[in-house]
Amino acid sequence: MAETLMPGVTVNTVARRHGVPANHVSSWRTLARKGRLVLPAPEDPVEFAALLLGPAEDAPRADVGAVARPEIVAGAVVIRLEAGASAERIAMVVRALAATP
Repeated sequence: MAETLMPGVTVNTVARRHGVPANHVSSWRTLARKGRLVLPAPEDPVEFAALLLGPAEDAPRADVGAVARPEIVAGAVVIRLEAGASAERIAMVVRALAATP
C-alpha cells in the first residue's frame, strides 16, 4: 500500500506487481487515510517533507537561539508540536488529522 503513495505509481501497477487484487490495495489506501491502517516505518531513516517557497518579505522571522518546533498545516489549521518531536509523533498526528472528517 505504501508504494501507491509514491509519485507516478498507480494502484493497478502495485497490485499487479504483488499479485493482489487492485480493489484490496485501494481499500487499504482508504483505511490508511482514515488512520485505521498503520504503515510500517520507512526503510530509509531519512524522511522528507514538502517545502513551500514564497517571497522573503512574507516569511516569518525566526528568533535567534529559538528552538525549532515542527508545524503541520492542514488548510487553515496549524498544529505546532513540541520541540524535537520524533517522526513517529509527527506521523501519529498526521494520521489523526487524516482520520478526522
